[in-house]
Amino acid sequence: MTSFSLARRLRAGETVYSGWSSLPAPIILEVLAREGFSAVAIDMQHGMWDFAGAVTGIGAIHGVGAAPIVRTPYHDWPSVSRALDMGAEGVVAPLINTVADAKEFVSVAKFPPVGDRSWGPSRAMMLGGFPDMKSYLQSANDETVTIAMIETREALANVDAIAAVKGIDVLFVGPSDLSITMSDGAVLDPHSKEVEAELDKIVAAAKKAGKVAGLYCATGERAAAMAKRGFGYLAVGNDLGFLREGIGAHVKKLKG
Repeated sequence: MTSFSLARRLRAGETVYSGWSSLPAPIILEVLAREGFSAVAIDMQHGMWDFAGAVTGIGAIHGVGAAPIVRTPYHDWPSVSRALDMGAEGVVAPLINTVADAKEFVSVAKFPPVGDRSWGPSRAMMLGGFPDMKSYLQSANDETVTIAMIETREALANVDAIAAVKGIDVLFVGPSDLSITMSDGAVLDPHSKEVEAELDKIVAAAKKAGKVAGLYCATGERAAAMAKRGFGYLAVGNDLGFLREGIGAHVKKLKG
């Protein structure tokens, strides 16, 4: 195999820092990967990517040597298996609140006997350098990563049970949504004390189940600090934010 390293890195205990893309431009994905992110996520939930663009984007990320990840829209289960067929090494599924949600996610992401994913990974086989269908089938469940978002009170209440579902690989915290739900819609603060109080619980649930804890972070500084708290998959900022920050800094200098 020439790629599909994401799962192996996570299993080995490596901290994986991922870029995050909302803007539907493959060149941006290449830049994120070339600047050092070993994984890059294409956001189809809140970003501007459609599926055709994501297919092109997966190839762009892979071509630079990073791991392509796709965040699918809310409970859009058909897009999960399609993203994997197109060569994504991981899929982020939002709002996994219950064991039933987790099992539904697994059912479309993993082949039997773990799930019910149907066959059709022609592009994934090509991008991943798999020599034949048998080799992909035998390794796909271990080499593709299911990333379940924990971002509500309900998910927190069920986090140990969700972590225990066979086929779930990463518990990924969405801190902004978590802050909204924990404050009944009154507060948007991904660093609130209520959110902070739950992070160690999520890390512990992942560790207990032999899974990886993940977290979305606005900055590299935050991500580095959270790696020390036990998070193994960390998404860092997003391309639109980086663009605005960079442009804003120059414009500020122009205005004195």
